[in-house]
Amino acid sequence: LQAYERRFPTCPLIPMFVASDTVNEYKSDDEAIHVIERRCKLDIDAPRLLKKIAGVDYVYFVQKNSLNRQERTLHIEAYNETFSNRVIINEHCSYTVHPDNEDWTCFEQSASLDIKSFFGFESTVEKIAMKQYTSNIKKGKEIIEYYLKQLEEEGITFVPRWTPPVACKSESSTSHPRRPVSPAINIPESATKEGLNKEILNSSSSPSEPTAGTPDDKLDADYIKRYLGDLTPMQESCLIRLRQWLQETHKGKIPKDEHILRFLRARDFNIDKAREILCQSLTWRKQHQVDYILDTWNPPQVLQDYYAGGWHHHDKDGRPLYVLRLGQMDTKGLVRALGEEALLRYVLSINEEGLRRCEENTKVFGRPISSWTCLVDLEGLNMRHLWRPGVKALLRIIEVVEANYPETLGRLLILRAPRVFPVLWTLVSPFIDDNTRKKFLIYAGNDYQGPGGLLDYIDKEIIPDFLGGECMCEVPEGGLVPKSLYRTAEELENEDIKLWTETIYQSASVFKGAPHEVLIQIVDASSVITWDFDVCKGDIVFNIFHSKRAPQPPKKDSLGAHSITSPGGNNVQLIDKVWQLGRDYSMVESPLICKEGESVQGSHVTRWPGFYILQWKFHSMPACAATNLPRVDDVLASLQVSSHKCKVMYYTEVIGSEDFRGSMTSLESSHSGFSQLSAATTSSSQSHSSSMISR
Repeated sequence: LQAYERRFPTCPLIPMFVASDTVNEYKSDDEAIHVIERRCKLDIDAPRLLKKIAGVDYVYFVQKNSLNRQERTLHIEAYNETFSNRVIINEHCSYTVHPDNEDWTCFEQSASLDIKSFFGFESTVEKIAMKQYTSNIKKGKEIIEYYLKQLEEEGITFVPRWTPPVACKSESSTSHPRRPVSPAINIPESATKEGLNKEILNSSSSPSEPTAGTPDDKLDADYIKRYLGDLTPMQESCLIRLRQWLQETHKGKIPKDEHILRFLRARDFNIDKAREILCQSLTWRKQHQVDYILDTWNPPQVLQDYYAGGWHHHDKDGRPLYVLRLGQMDTKGLVRALGEEALLRYVLSINEEGLRRCEENTKVFGRPISSWTCLVDLEGLNMRHLWRPGVKALLRIIEVVEANYPETLGRLLILRAPRVFPVLWTLVSPFIDDNTRKKFLIYAGNDYQGPGGLLDYIDKEIIPDFLGGECMCEVPEGGLVPKSLYRTAEELENEDIKLWTETIYQSASVFKGAPHEVLIQIVDASSVITWDFDVCKGDIVFNIFHSKRAPQPPKKDSLGAHSITSPGGNNVQLIDKVWQLGRDYSMVESPLICKEGESVQGSHVTRWPGFYILQWKFHSMPACAATNLPRVDDVLASLQVSSHKCKVMYYTEVIGSEDFRGSMTSLESSHSGFSQLSAATTSSSQSHSSSMISR
């Protein structure tokens, strides 16, 4: 109960909980009864348009906590004060002692939601309310554990039980012998699946004894210190939970803990937000084969000659040091000669090399090195660097790097910033994450040579010669790109398309009522159709059909604006509306429901020649009739679909049965593993002579 009370007046683990004020409080004379009523200010995660229409930035709830120390119970009631004439929200929670074991604490929780009217946005408000409610349920255990740990660090391992005042103590002791004091409880993971949630919190062991658990419940302390750095119990728990989720949905393609941790840190250890951006990044890496960029892509000679940047030893913290002489670089010439895509690809290769160097330095220095330092020399920067297409290319590169390489920049040293720099900074800074901007150190003129300058971060022996040091720096000097190397817009456009379609994966948009379908013609029976796809957005149903006759030519919807990449996402429908299932075509595999973020691989051994159709169909969430409130899992899944649109990225291949049974090469040839980010990439497929789906 002391741990619970520490959530007030505000709780940093609940970002939406902005503040609270005590409006009413009552204590009995013997202090057995304590009732406190608070007015809580919440910042609901709702669309800005909805807040503007409603005319509020915050909503207020009233929470009443009734503690009975004599009966050892805590009852919590909460209801909304804001929009109470339009929306009625009631929540009830109770903590009680288990009747069979007083060292156990029972927890019950229920809630109700009644939306009378809300400016025509009733369904949206219902989703937002359920999202916030389920999020709070999931974080309940994490928050209690956090404050229990805080109490333990302060030396508080148990709290004496309430006893009557001295005046009536002798009388009570003769008729009611005092039971032994219970130790502090250790709360296991809750299982909140229904609108009414019950759980038993067991703590049979002493707080000083280690808690038993599976090997995945906790990371080894030496491993954390050696490879991850300092982590709080909450942060460690977040890492384990996100990794377990990836293991369930991305078999054989799990990034290393260091990489998962970067995304968690980028979102302040909010698991839902970190999972979203990590899944998007993994899909992006897979689609563009970023893992193989260092081995398969050679930078054009123009970049090697005129891109004034390169790796140069390491800083005092052991971080790899990248030097960029931006002021000496002809950004306009590089864009005109190469195009945006080649520049972006080169920056990606630099970041991939940075990840590799971080791993190497971790081994060399014996401590976690997860980021690098960038030294940017702006001498020579002038108005020609503010060329609009060049700035546009720079902003796009920043956007891609921010999304896929979070928390990789440990420090940015900007030297010899000229007067024109504030103009460039004004254009660029809005696209840079707040946490990243805090790592910027900017020096004008020769200020970097004084106290607090370069010597505080880089050893004197490796300061580049062009900055007054003694170390010869092999970074190219840049210079103007000859106009004879410029390419026409048509040449650049064709090359850009070729560059970014070097992927075996296709992108598709799936709409409600408009599935995406792929036609595969089979000549020889017993051929094997294999697939590998990722659900990038929304939930879909995957089907496989067979038809003896060919469908009509594909009808493409003009959905280019909805594609994942450009060029890319399309929507093709093959099955004619007049076709009937069972007459014109048949289903050869059971439908498979695939959730957002899942990666699915599988195969089907064909029994007949003819035409096979692979279909990705929009999945509608069924209503839950058992209770007025939907199941938590259904609510969370439905909230992920912001519109009647899904996105998938897929690859299919047909191989002969003799090749399939012997080696199972189909999924390996799809390059679905993340070689650079995975500690070990394993095949997610096994040899089967019949159809199978691996998830």
